[in-house]
Amino acid sequence: MTVQVTGAGPRIFTTSVSASGYDFVADEPASCGGDDLGPTPYDLLLAALGTCTSMTLRLYARKRGYPLDEVGVALEHDRIHAEDCADCDTKSGYVTRIRVRITLTGDLTDEQRADLLRIAGRCPVHRTLTAEIKIETTLD
Repeated sequence: MTVQVTGAGPRIFTTSVSASGYDFVADEPASCGGDDLGPTPYDLLLAALGTCTSMTLRLYARKRGYPLDEVGVALEHDRIHAEDCADCDTKSGYVTRIRVRITLTGDLTDEQRADLLRIAGRCPVHRTLTAEIKIETTLD
């Protein structure tokens, strides 16, 4: 799978994205010098994690026969000082923090809810973001 991203023209941040046959625009808000024509790169990153989490939970619940009606996932991103993070490996500089809040709708037992929370951390995008990542960048 290849995602194609193209930035051209007078707008510095407005960027065309083509992914799996879908075309859309990414941008930055006007307050950051963009034209606010689409989601930001971090919006897209959080959307990837949120959609993967929702899809994983819905698939798992279906396979288990859980009475899950709806999954809502709200995500926030920020950076904190590493020294303020008691359970982080990094001890200096900053740590990226993503907060994920999941809302489950349905007649679920406490055990089913706990099981779904456990599974949320196993979606493929979550695993990618928490694993070692090597990005290889080249010029054409």
